[in-house]
Amino acid sequence: MTGKLGEAPQRTFAHVAVLFGGLSAERSVSLRSGEAVATALEGEGYRVTRIDVGRDVARRLDEVRPDVCFNALHGRMGEDGCIQGILETMAIPYTHSGVLASALAMHKENAKLVMRAAGVPVAEAKLVSRAQAAEAHAIPPPYVVKPVDEGSSVGVLIVRPGDNGWAKLIRDGGPADQIVMVERFIPGRELTCAVIGDFATEVIEIVPQKGLAFYDFEAKYAPGGSKHELPADILPNVYQLIRKYTLAAHASLGCRGVSRADFRFDDTAGGTGELICLEVNTQPGMTGTSLVPELAAYAGWSFGELARWIVEDASCSR
Repeated sequence: MTGKLGEAPQRTFAHVAVLFGGLSAERSVSLRSGEAVATALEGEGYRVTRIDVGRDVARRLDEVRPDVCFNALHGRMGEDGCIQGILETMAIPYTHSGVLASALAMHKENAKLVMRAAGVPVAEAKLVSRAQAAEAHAIPPPYVVKPVDEGSSVGVLIVRPGDNGWAKLIRDGGPADQIVMVERFIPGRELTCAVIGDFATEVIEIVPQKGLAFYDFEAKYAPGGSKHELPADILPNVYQLIRKYTLAAHASLGCRGVSRADFRFDDTAGGTGELICLEVNTQPGMTGTSLVPELAAYAGWSFGELARWIVEDASCSR
């Protein structure tokens, strides 16, 4: 069951605080998401207060006293359960997933355990410190090295057989004691699908441009960084499996509102043909190059209607 994307609800909240910016490595993207959302919500008739989130966010919210918060934060402190806990404590309805689902989805290894138990295929991986990853191969290459609790492809590195200088690249990527995930590299296509309520959207294939090796930070957010094929031109059974797994991942992690699941499909010559879920993003981007607004538009919703739906879905105890 993929549900149906119906008509966006009418406004019931009046005053929306858009939380954006924040303290994570994804601050620049969050600023763009938040401004786009704030402008769209003003166009939908809401009174909007923009809050660039710092450590005084509780005081700012107490001063502003919004009816609801649109969480447009990305990365740590914004989509890992921290801001959600503050909003629960203050009893302010907020968008997207709650404390537990946010924290769980943000920690890639714990999310894998839950998704695997729900029948969603994930890639084998090991958790090691950055220093250990740079000292010796944790698993045979090719593999991907990524921080276990960051998003938006921040700090992601692919190590291939015969690569020179891989140890230095890993070592220079962050603190020596940072825990990273060393994950088996899945060749093939990069695909993504979203959930809006109980509706699984269509599937996009992302093709990185400019010689980029994968859908990294630049491919995601730089204009022209990637080409999007919507709907993805893949086998019908694989297409529907992606939609099924996206819903299963969303439900198993306890996500609410909107989420996005990213996949790799190995249809390379002589490849395995496997379909692997890489991760679930509980705070998908809302920038001009973001995927969820594009998927919503394909289903018939404007950016403003999508932003309105997300606001009207807000609650506490998520």
